[in-house]
Parts: sequence; C-alpha cells; structure tokens
Amino acid sequence: MSVVVAGGGSAGHIEPALALADAIRRLVPGARVTALGTEKGLDTQLIPARGYPLELIPPVPLPRKPTADLLKLPGNVRGAVKRVREVLESVEADVVVGFGGFVSLPAYLGARGRVPIVVHEANARAGLANKVGARFAAAVATAVPGTGLAHEEVVGMPLRRSITSLDRAALRPEARTHFGLPSHGPVLLVFGGSQGARTLNEAIAEALPAFTERGVSVLHAHGRNGTPAEPRPGYFPMPYIERMDLAYAAADVVLGRSGMTTVAELTAVGLPAVYVPLPHGNGEQALNARPVVQAGGGKLVPDEDMNGERAIDELMPILTDPDLALAMGRRARAAGHGEADEKLARIVMEVAGR
Repeated sequence: MSVVVAGGGSAGHIEPALALADAIRRLVPGARVTALGTEKGLDTQLIPARGYPLELIPPVPLPRKPTADLLKLPGNVRGAVKRVREVLESVEADVVVGFGGFVSLPAYLGARGRVPIVVHEANARAGLANKVGARFAAAVATAVPGTGLAHEEVVGMPLRRSITSLDRAALRPEARTHFGLPSHGPVLLVFGGSQGARTLNEAIAEALPAFTERGVSVLHAHGRNGTPAEPRPGYFPMPYIERMDLAYAAADVVLGRSGMTTVAELTAVGLPAVYVPLPHGNGEQALNARPVVQAGGGKLVPDEDMNGERAIDELMPILTDPDLALAMGRRARAAGHGEADEKLARIVMEVAGR
C-alpha cells in the first residue's frame, strides 16, 4: 500500500500526518508512506527526522479573507498541482490523506479523479483547503463534531505514541534532568507553537519575578523568532523544544495557545492548562479548547486580556496547589481523544482497498 500524506507547514499539520503514518506502518507492515511538503515551515526538519521521504512542492499560501492575494491563487496552484501529480505517479499512490493548510489544497486538486482522497480536519471550524477537499473526498474524518464538513466521521486527533503512552510520573526525573530543572517544586511550561507567541512571551516576562519568587520554575519555549525574558534563577528559556514528551513529563501546568494538536496532547497526558487562543483565523482555537475548559481541565483567556497580571492570577492558584493541579489534570484527560491514529488509519486502509 502506498499512502501520500499532505500536512506540511506548521507542526499542527505535520504531527497528525506523521502520527497517521506511524499507525499505518504498524497496521500494514511494508506500507510506503510519502509526505508532501514545502521548503517553508518545519517540513524539512520534522518529516525526514521521523524517517519518512519528503517530496517538495511549490508553496500555495491560502488567504483567509478575500484579498488581492486571492487573485494569485490559480497561478500558484497550477504549478503545485502538476508537481503533486508527478509524485503520485512516481510512488504509485493508492490514497492521499490531507490535513489542511497550504500543502493540502494542491494535493487534493492533484489527486482528484486519479487517487482517492481522505480529509482530516483538526479544528472545530474547517479551513479553506479542507472545505474544498471534502467536496470530492472518499471519506472525511474530524477531531471534533460540528466542523461543517459533509459526511464527517469523528475520530479524534491523531497523536504520536510517545505522547499517548506517556507516563509523566515515571519519566519526570529524566525529564527534569534533561532540561536542567530542579527535581522538586512546580514547573510551568510555556509555549506558543513553533514560532512562539508574542502575547505569551510578554506576559511571562512581566510575571516571571512573581513566579520564581514563589519557587515556580518556568520552562519557556519562546520561538525561534521570539524574545525570551531577562535571565534569572528558575527561568529556563529555549527557542524550540524538540522533546515535547519530556517537557510534558517535567511540567505541572501549561500556558499556551489552543491549536488542536496542543489541546489534544495536553488532554492525552493529563496536564491542566491556561489556553490563550490565537486571535487570528476564524475563531477555531477558542472552540478547540472549549470542551476541556467546560470539563474543568483548563482555563480560557482571550489574547487581548492576557498580560503579566492575568497570568499570575490564572496560573498561580494551580501551580501552588498540587491537589488542584492533579484534579484539573484528571478532568483534562477525561476530555481526551483516544486512539485516533489507528481509527484514521483504518479509514485510510478501507479507502485504499486494503
């Protein structure tokens, strides 16, 4: 079986694609999985590192609103579709699986009428690429219900087994040593995606003295283009965290965005979080976090309301009360996504005729 996955660009698109690829390899030994991506984003870093061949296509940025860039879309798509068709033919693809974003649109258009398509939508509101692909897909899978896509089948969010099988308590000593964190005391993990998040970085910079003075260590992934806070004891900044499994094991509470991958991973490992949805897009990040917040596994703060004072008010009560943190973690886990990787893999296998 030959499967082509299209989930390039951000980690939020790449990680579920690779989680599916891992599941397919477990279920169908000898299956070939090829990833489509571009030179932009994290494609060239994350995909080959996980052992999957990467075929590059021209990037096709998708404007979220009608702008002058929309007029450039047909020309940009044409070259990318041609390249996709070359890849599909060379790997003798049986099925194409798209996860949204600017890699998926040319993948769907290139596969249409040639190779069956499976669409996976991670967010509570579908993006443009998946809205297009769902119109002629053989199957549409979603992480949550109510995306607006026709004939959706809710499977959850595909996650790496290193996350879904994570034993945080057993791994904690190794995890804290890995990052140079104290072996005891609460740890706040802060991250805003691969590029960081200015709002979170600025809030932590303001709140940092209050946290460290109360014995809270802060592990802060500020992004490759982001700015860390001023150095001080108890503060552990880094541009990007490669081993998120270790970061989750080391942490007690999280401050982060609420992309679907983030929400799904935090619920899978049972970490309470204060979610600060990205203020752009179509509001999907707030919807992603809502079920966890309603279950009592996290809190939701609008981006415009997040600052140092608000960070202290929302996070300090959880960080200084281990029983509350554990209770919120249990509620977060109860709102998790289960074995979504294999559920989606079985749909893909069925569409491919295996």
